Amino acid sequence: MARPEKHVFVCGQSRPDDHPKGSCQARGCKPLIDGFREQFEERELWGKFKFSTSSCLGACEQGPIVLVYPEGVMYQKVQADDVTTIIDEHLIGGTPVEALKISKEIWD
Repeated sequence: MARPEKHVFVCGQSRPDDHPKGSCQARGCKPLIDGFREQFEERELWGKFKFSTSSCLGACEQGPIVLVYPEGVMYQKVQADDVTTIIDEHLIGGTPVEALKISKEIWD
């Protein structure tokens, strides 16, 4: 397997509804997971890039969370409409999406 240029992780953590931190699943990660999978397939991005779901990435209150390596860029409150922007600007274009980046106090 060739090493991908970038690896996208979408938090899929689930917790009980009454958990104080909440979870990315409760905040709507499923459309993101589906969106990345669909676009990777449609745009033939598999191989050049990799996509995975993950367990907790630690910033639950800011979810849904997307993390892109090797840069270590974490995105917060990502919505389904943001998937195309992340792919076009960050993965393909090489420029992180500043408007979605999590605050430096949380992830530096």
